This record gives sequence, structure tokens and C-alpha cells, in this order.
Amino acid sequence: MTLDSALSHTPLADAPASLAGRHGFEGLDPCVHCGFCLPACPTYQVTSDEADSPRGRIVLMRALERGELPAGDEGLQLHLDRCLGCRGCESVCPSGVLFGPALEAARARIAPVRPLPPALRAALWVLARPERQTLVWFFSRLFRWTGIPAWLARAAGREAPIAGRMLAMLAATRSGTGARGPGTGNAGARRAAASARASGAQDAQGAQAAQHIEPAALFTGCVMDGLFGHVHQATIEACAANGIAVRGAPGQVCCGALAAHAGAHDLARDLARENVRAFARDDTPIVVNSAGCGAMLRSYGELLSDDPCAADARRVAARVRDVTEVLAAAGPRSGNPLQLRVAYDAPCHLLHAQKVAAAPLAVLAAIPGLTLVPLEGSERCCGSAGLYSLVEPGMSQEVLDIKLDAIRAASPDVVATGNPGCLMQIGAGLLLDGQRAEARHPVELLAWSYRA
Repeated sequence: MTLDSALSHTPLADAPASLAGRHGFEGLDPCVHCGFCLPACPTYQVTSDEADSPRGRIVLMRALERGELPAGDEGLQLHLDRCLGCRGCESVCPSGVLFGPALEAARARIAPVRPLPPALRAALWVLARPERQTLVWFFSRLFRWTGIPAWLARAAGREAPIAGRMLAMLAATRSGTGARGPGTGNAGARRAAASARASGAQDAQGAQAAQHIEPAALFTGCVMDGLFGHVHQATIEACAANGIAVRGAPGQVCCGALAAHAGAHDLARDLARENVRAFARDDTPIVVNSAGCGAMLRSYGELLSDDPCAADARRVAARVRDVTEVLAAAGPRSGNPLQLRVAYDAPCHLLHAQKVAAAPLAVLAAIPGLTLVPLEGSERCCGSAGLYSLVEPGMSQEVLDIKLDAIRAASPDVVATGNPGCLMQIGAGLLLDGQRAEARHPVELLAWSYRA
């Protein structure tokens, strides 16, 4: 079966019932090809190509599952590679199609017949083990501290090549400064996060003695831990101010999301098992400040459904909470005024995968003086999608350009978003575009308000 014939063959959820336990493909069965998903798809918005829409990709994935298209088909690979995996199509689907798990299943079938790109393979190798990350993060933070990445990125401007965009992304991971709020240096933030991981110590300044203290575990992650230590510090402080004592969980590793998105299914399962062992020691909530990690952790029950640790995996997944959910449930208590215009951009894996919409807005609403400005297309992907900008830089930039135009129209001081990839992608775009706004995590703003 050719690519063209696969696209013209659009059965209405007619997969045979005998195909039970189909590792994610069963989520496509409700699709009736109505087309509601087309306007919600960022890549279809760019290309207007049916094969780059959720509906077209579902046809291709069904053909792959049935053996009507081989995993080595170049057209199949092209259009599935272009998918951001943002799952925006799921939020608008009236039939309840689960696109994300099927995309990961399809990529896992393709992986054995096509080697991963060298850059992606190297990134996954580094992120798979904490000890491999140590030097990478150390030299990245050192280079960022010099200011050279930001200077080179500004010099390159909007038309910067891929190397320039990577420098801008690194520059966008810096901690906040007094220009926007009190901020903290990244070294101090990392010391506080390391203390929480090692001993469970907290900054209890806001959790007054009169408050009842609730324990919680912090998922530190890989990129978040390496480049966003200031967000971990803000998480610890904001939670403490609302009576939540955040501690560490020794033995945790990368969540495995980047591996799963790339089709490296076995690596994703290995990482998931390690995290299940690390967090299965008690039943406290697991606080996550990375939307992509949160979505992955919540999927552990399905990912490890046939594993000996399946029961523990389900229990761990049920305990996962985004930091904004935890804070919203606790209050959050009001902070001190910050005179800022803030545009909230919803991370795809928080809004579409985890269905968390109101909690980040509740966190921002707890900051007096903050003005929330509407952002057109705030529910749409920014083009980050994990390591997508490394392997699909052209499409990533075209999707980002639409977001940057919307931000320019909104004219905020800060774009608030709760995922490291989004912070880097949007932050880099703002830097290269010469816009005055900066990208910050919502919990950073709340912590600034408490420190003010």
C-alpha cells in the first residue's frame, strides 16, 4: 500500500476487534475523520497538507498497524516526524481519540528500521544517566554565566541558524533578575534544590509554625534540574509558604518522555522503572514543575502495565501533581504586589495531556498588581516539543513564529509557561526577535511575590 493510497483509505473506526492489547493504537479507534482536529494542529496550520494533520496521520498510523504501510516508508516517516505530539487534537476531538499514545507506538515501530538522528541519539544517551549529565550541565551553566550565548544570539538576530537558536535557548534558561522581580542566583537555587534532594530540607520561611505542614516529594527531572535550578528553588519556597514541605526522592532519573517521543520505548520503560522504585517508598504527593515530565509520570501505569512493578507504577502515577495544582489546592495565599503584564501560554502537556487549565491561572491570580493579558492561541504549541527543535528546526521555527506574532500583539512584560522546553523555545524566540518580554515559570512569579 502506498502513502497516497493510505491517505485515500479512511475507514470509520473499523479496526478488527481481535486486535486487543495493541500498545496504544486502540486509542485511534473512535476517529470518524470529522476534521474538527485540523484547525487545532500547528503543523497543519503551517503546511495545509492533509498528511500533516491529525486526521491524515491517523490514517497513516492505521495503515502502519495493519501492515499496509511498511515502517520504512519515507512518506510515513516524514509526516509522523513532523508531528509535534502536542495532543491539541485530543482536546477538540468530539469522539475522544487518544492520539498521543498511538503516535509513540507508531514511532516505536519505526525505530528498529531507521536509526535515530545523531544529535537525538547523543541527547538521549546523556539524559539517560544523571552521572553523564553532570559535566554537560556544569559547562552549560558556566557558559551561560559568561553572557556570551545571549550576546551571540542577539548579534545573530531573528535569522540566526540552528546554532544561534541553541545559544538563545541556553540564554533563556537564566534565573530572574531585579528587573522583573527579586530573583535569586542560579548557584543558590541549585544549592537549595540539592539540599531538598539529599536530605528533604525545606525553606520553611513561609510555612509558619501555626500552619499544618503537608509533606510532598519533588520530581527534579533532567533538563529542569540541570538548567532551571531557580525554578526548583521557587517551587520549594512557594510550597513552603503554603504549608507544603517539599523533600527529595533519592534515586530518581529522567522521566523518559524524550525517549518515548523518539520511539526509544525500551529506554523509556527502563527510566520509568527506576523512578517507580524511587517514589514507591511512601504515598505522599509527587510535585512536578515540568509539564512534559508530569504527563509522562502520569502515564507510567500504562507504560508498565505488563511489568512486575505495574501496581507500584499505577500508584506512583496517581500521586503526580503539577506544582500549580498543589498550590491552587492549598490556596495559594496572596503575595506582595508585582506590577507586571503577564501573558499565560499553556504548555501542551499540561493543558492537553494532563487537562490542567485553571490551576496556573489561580497561581497568577494570587499575585496582587499582576495584570493577566490575553494571548491569542495560548492553547497552541510553541514548536518546542522536547527535542523537536533539534531534529525539525524549520518546522519548529515556523510554528514558533506564529506564537511570537501573538506575543508581540499582546505586549506583555512576561510570558508565563510551565515547561522547560517551552521556556527555552519562547525565551529564545523573544531574544532573537528583539521583544522586551521574557519567559518565566508561573511558580517563579509567585515566589518573587512572596520575596518582595
